[in-house]
Amino acid sequence: MKSLTIPQGLALLLLRLVVGAVFVWAGTAKWFIWSGVPEGMPEMTPTLVNLTKLLSIVEPLGALALLLGFLTRWAATGLAIIMTGSLYFVYFMFHAGVFTSEKGTGMDYNLLILAGCVVLVAFGAGPWSVDRIRNGSSGALQKNKL
Repeated sequence: MKSLTIPQGLALLLLRLVVGAVFVWAGTAKWFIWSGVPEGMPEMTPTLVNLTKLLSIVEPLGALALLLGFLTRWAATGLAIIMTGSLYFVYFMFHAGVFTSEKGTGMDYNLLILAGCVVLVAFGAGPWSVDRIRNGSSGALQKNKL
């Protein structure tokens, strides 16, 4: 595989950190469900409660993997599947448009996070990652020749 330039390696690191931080926040924000369904949320069926509990575990774990660059392609694949499911909910349950507007939330945020996951699946973690150490490659970076 061709070595990455320093800016490319930095871009993958930044992408991992941002997408990982988003999923840490999203997963830990669901921890409230473990103490019971809050009042005012009657639409939470037992299936949705269990799904939310599952997501409150797997999203932070996938995020931790991205932050460390550990099994990045697998973690990003799982998180991309979660984002595909979120697009289903945003579109069919909330009848959102593609873009956020004064009428309400759109699918743009979810699409951006999904795109970030797809990039990480395609290109991997980059040179500053546990994956690079595990693979035993030197992780040599090429200077960018402009």
